[in-house]
Amino acid sequence: MPDLLLELFSEEIPARMQAQAADDLKRLVTDALAARGLFSAGGAAFATPRRLALHLSELPAAQPDTREERKGPKVGAPEAAIAGFLKSAGLASLDEAKVQADPKKGDFYVAVIERAGRPTIEVLAEILPQIVESFPWPKSMRWGAASAAGASLRWVRPLHSIVATFGPETEDPEVVPFAVGGIKAGNTTRGHRFMAPEPFTVRRFHDYVPALERAKVVLDAARRRDIILHDAKTLAMAQGLELIEDDGLLHEVAGLVEWPVVLMGEFEKEYLDIPPEVIRATIRANQKCFVLREVGSDRLANRFVLVSNIEASDGGAEIARGNAKVVRARLSDARFFWESDLAVKLDERVKKLDAIVFHAKLGTQGERVARLEHLAADLAALIKADPKLAARAAHLCKADLVSEMVGEFPELQGLMGRYYAARQGEPEAVAAACEEHYKPQGPSDRVPSAPVSIAVALADKLDTLVGFWAIDEKPTGSKDPYALRRAALGVIRLILENELRLPILTIGAEALLRNPKLAEWPEEEKRSLLVSLLGFFAERLKVYLRDTKARHDLIDAVFGGPGSDDFVLVVRRVRALGAFLGTDEGANLLAGYRRAANIVKAEAKKAPSEAARYAEPYEVARLAEPAEKALAARLADATPEAAAAVQREDFEDAMRVLSTLRAPLDAFFDDVTVNADDPALRLNRLRLLDGFRGAVHAVADFSRIGG
Repeated sequence: MPDLLLELFSEEIPARMQAQAADDLKRLVTDALAARGLFSAGGAAFATPRRLALHLSELPAAQPDTREERKGPKVGAPEAAIAGFLKSAGLASLDEAKVQADPKKGDFYVAVIERAGRPTIEVLAEILPQIVESFPWPKSMRWGAASAAGASLRWVRPLHSIVATFGPETEDPEVVPFAVGGIKAGNTTRGHRFMAPEPFTVRRFHDYVPALERAKVVLDAARRRDIILHDAKTLAMAQGLELIEDDGLLHEVAGLVEWPVVLMGEFEKEYLDIPPEVIRATIRANQKCFVLREVGSDRLANRFVLVSNIEASDGGAEIARGNAKVVRARLSDARFFWESDLAVKLDERVKKLDAIVFHAKLGTQGERVARLEHLAADLAALIKADPKLAARAAHLCKADLVSEMVGEFPELQGLMGRYYAARQGEPEAVAAACEEHYKPQGPSDRVPSAPVSIAVALADKLDTLVGFWAIDEKPTGSKDPYALRRAALGVIRLILENELRLPILTIGAEALLRNPKLAEWPEEEKRSLLVSLLGFFAERLKVYLRDTKARHDLIDAVFGGPGSDDFVLVVRRVRALGAFLGTDEGANLLAGYRRAANIVKAEAKKAPSEAARYAEPYEVARLAEPAEKALAARLADATPEAAAAVQREDFEDAMRVLSTLRAPLDAFFDDVTVNADDPALRLNRLRLLDGFRGAVHAVADFSRIGG
């Protein structure tokens, strides 16, 4: 069966766009073919700095033939109806139609329309120009004389040539006949810009890849990454050093070269006095190079690894020297920033935060720092941290935002604050909190465990959440411009992974009180905001627990009850509930609960005005049957026992107590008619069942449990 080879050859494609562009190309072509009944056995897309390529294997040679029966008007219908039918069906006369009998509606005409499938190469010639012309680049450009009139092709960079071949492996493939922007598809491409610039002919994918290799182009980005990583490690090991791996940089560099050549550069040892993170950021950001360290140590080496796109005649010595010269200049700048920053106390920098707007509706960074100082001290008292140290750390934690170094490398915020705080003699707990108050910033980021760091990190995130909730800037759909989901998940991880018993409503209220713009709100509005925020935390908690395979319905069953804003307690209850429901006793109790709840719910639906009366206590004097007396007696004992177990947070015991209700409940259903003729007796029995439901709800809302 035929294969398709497609290559779009252009000027430089930005590395950040390559992977998505390859995915888009494959998706657009395969979707367009599938919509026309054409499916391949497999496919792969590739990207280099100068080309997008697609290979689809074992496509059919043509679309499948189709047969359609189109019902027409009745025999004897008006001429206009007949003419419209013939035209729409593509028939010359009624002789080409057949008559079909319908015993009820009479005879009518039917057109049998048979269409032979179009050759796949014709379909490709139709769809490929459309795909190229409407390709979804994040940014694109026009070029050439026609660009002034807006009539030329838009592409990420000027498109130079198109390869499009189609055919079976046993034959010479055909060129798909189409053109885009004046560029006609063919079977000629080019190799490396400098080492193999001459054009050459390709036939199909299986000779295209080795032909590119001979022309100094590695097509597959994953293979380019493997080459870079392997050669970098080998080169480092040969010098007795160790590569500091950087997956993000590896992907970026692999998108900058078609023929990766790994080299090593060197800089003066005196620059190693700069913080290692600064050296790494400088070399990474400015030169796209990897840093090295001494084997078995965190100490950086005064060497780096660079990736060239050419095999130089001198083995790359001049390239390495040129990169080293630039690295040296950048490190010199970094050292200047470092020394300049150390000359200014952090307290002086805090004053500059008054000139930086955090958010138009939430004030400046200086105002925010003032709130964090008070809130961090409040939280410190709750988690047995030193309130004075927490307040001091909160006062300094944003000061590095106005430093020279963070201005140059924003990704170092927090870390530089720690360095500067330590250099000016701040306590270790304060310096650590300056860095760690941003953490955790993602699901895999480290969670601070030092009490002062926890207090400031919680204060930072809660102030953000409460503030943005107050101005109604909540996440919507996939949009979360202020990273509020991340902030909420950070609060959850700080609490759970440090096992902090912190009621979120209480500390959220503290955050409200510490914001002068919100402190004067009416109590009802404050409560409404905090309840809304608690619901948001519940959704984030589900995300957090998803990796532990905790069921969402069990979280719903626990949230809303007592202690819902104590996340440690919620998680314990969820786990205990999940374990209990996995036993026969748990499954039996859930079944009994559902039967009782359904009866009460059905009766409430019949007489809504009476529903409120079901929640009232049942009357012992009206218990008539032995089975209902037995259920009431067990319920009277079990309810306070379960409540006491919940109070001491022994949820396993609470559920064990509740499970003893199942036997008398079964006997009640077997022996007692709930819907008795006597209205007072019926009401009392419904109240008894509602009492059972209420006892269960003291542990969890079983109505929210699925399955």
